[in-house]
Amino acid sequence: MKTKKEIVENWLPRYTGTEVSDFGQYIILVNFSNYLTKFAEMHDVPIRGLNRAMPSATANDITIINFGMGSPNAGTIIDLLSAVQPKAVLFLGKCGGLKTGKNKVGDLILPIAAIRGEGTSNDYLPPEVPALPAFALQKAISTTIRDYDRDYWTGTVYTTNKRVWEHRDDFKSYLMTLRPIAIDMETATIFIAAFKNQMPAGALLLVSDMPMVPEGVKTDQSDTVVTENFVEMHLQIGIDSLKQLINKSLTVKHLKF
Repeated sequence: MKTKKEIVENWLPRYTGTEVSDFGQYIILVNFSNYLTKFAEMHDVPIRGLNRAMPSATANDITIINFGMGSPNAGTIIDLLSAVQPKAVLFLGKCGGLKTGKNKVGDLILPIAAIRGEGTSNDYLPPEVPALPAFALQKAISTTIRDYDRDYWTGTVYTTNKRVWEHRDDFKSYLMTLRPIAIDMETATIFIAAFKNQMPAGALLLVSDMPMVPEGVKTDQSDTVVTENFVEMHLQIGIDSLKQLINKSLTVKHLKF
């Protein structure tokens, strides 16, 4: 295999357990297995590739993929999805809220941009290129959130390749100078890799912890509470946002790639 096209058409089924022809034209990316399980139960469809690195399920032209955690995995799944060239890619991720006293666990964040602190995105485009979502996709998500009679924060999210940083005062001080509203490990990579691959992408993040203070750092117990109270809502808003695009036949490819 010499070309990227040959590689991704071979590797996408190998990673996901789903043939290229069986993918929907609208993609939801997650990095927690319970999102995938809930989607399959909602639509009474099987999960494919449970023995693969990135299992998936498909219903109503929407495919959800659990790609794992971190920027390298995020870049990998976007590259592999170039075999499909989906009409929209929506990342439903969890994030840490950085505005103590403003954010709280369970809040939704609709990022207008991401800060490229993770390094992976530099392999796609130079650091000067901003990590931006497709505006029309974010607009559809905003409308859907309002339909659910909920509100959301917006702003920039800092994407890092550091998983264990909550004990580091120097890193926290650095984050404060950048003024992001949240921190995660995937959003900037997804935005940049999707732009490089000429793929419209957006994100809706769920605040799962408040890591700037010791009592706000995520624990197994606190994450269980988030899953029980907020994950289904997060997933349903994502599904309905893509359905809005599908039903109205709207295009989200507004950027000139």
